[in-house]
Amino acid sequence: MARPKILVTRRWPVTVEAKLAERFNVVINQGDVALKPCEFRQAFKDYDAVLPTVTDKIGADALELVGPRTKMLANYGVGFTHIDMPSAQAHGMIVTNTPDVLSECTADLAMTLMLMAARRAGEGEREVRNGQWTGWRPTHLVGTKVSGKTLGIVGFGRIGQAMARRAHHGFGMKIVVHNRSRIAGDVLAKYGAVQADDLDDLLPQCDFVSLHCPGGAENRHLINSRRLDLMRPNAYLINTARGEVINEHALVQALSFDTIGGAALDVFDGEPNIARSLLDCDRLVMLPHLGSATAESREAMGFRVLSNLEAFFNGQSPPDRVN
Repeated sequence: MARPKILVTRRWPVTVEAKLAERFNVVINQGDVALKPCEFRQAFKDYDAVLPTVTDKIGADALELVGPRTKMLANYGVGFTHIDMPSAQAHGMIVTNTPDVLSECTADLAMTLMLMAARRAGEGEREVRNGQWTGWRPTHLVGTKVSGKTLGIVGFGRIGQAMARRAHHGFGMKIVVHNRSRIAGDVLAKYGAVQADDLDDLLPQCDFVSLHCPGGAENRHLINSRRLDLMRPNAYLINTARGEVINEHALVQALSFDTIGGAALDVFDGEPNIARSLLDCDRLVMLPHLGSATAESREAMGFRVLSNLEAFFNGQSPPDRVN
């Protein structure tokens, strides 16, 4: 029997690509750039499975075809809001993701961003690299303390809880959480956390707010001008979730008028295109979507995709099916 033919839409860690090639007839997008809708339509005619990433936009236009060959979208990443799920389901396509394996590294990066923003590390590095540093002085780039402060966590799933563990047990921070559903008392107790009834109640309480909620239409611009106004004037906003969760124009205004103390972003609305107004904000730390960017996480994500593929083509239900 011929091996299933699969398309990998971006370059993956070489160890994972090699394992995929052992089991499947694999074609890899060597150009390593996002495919266009027309290219996805053709791929869905030619392959038994397509392996997209969270930056591959598979909208209704990409799925506008009759009788696709593809019956599985094995996503490399946790989020799947980049896939038009109703269209995929209409074609009978199974969609899977890669939970669990990137939680720790994403939480590490969220902590990195929080510390960078609080201690003005981005500004300091730019000053040193540009040859502008004139030496130590008592009033130079004075930031804010992190230890013992209050951290608000929006979205208390695996990554949010990993962030809480680091912040509470590592930095003695007080934890306030907002989540769509109620969190069990024993789970909150692990981190000395309390759950706010509403996001509007959480924001005024916090010195730092870290976003770990899903993206998509439901949470688009969850953080808008009204909610930024609810934050403390010396508070910091951290986003390692999805770019669309923040209204970036409102964030620029909040930073420009000192409505909040600063922000740090690993994700952007419309990335990799970044608004010029964001680039001009000095009190904003920006990283290029590095949340899961460790060798350990990226390989584990790939092997999780492999497990889902093997289950599907062996006639079993993939362990990480999301539809």
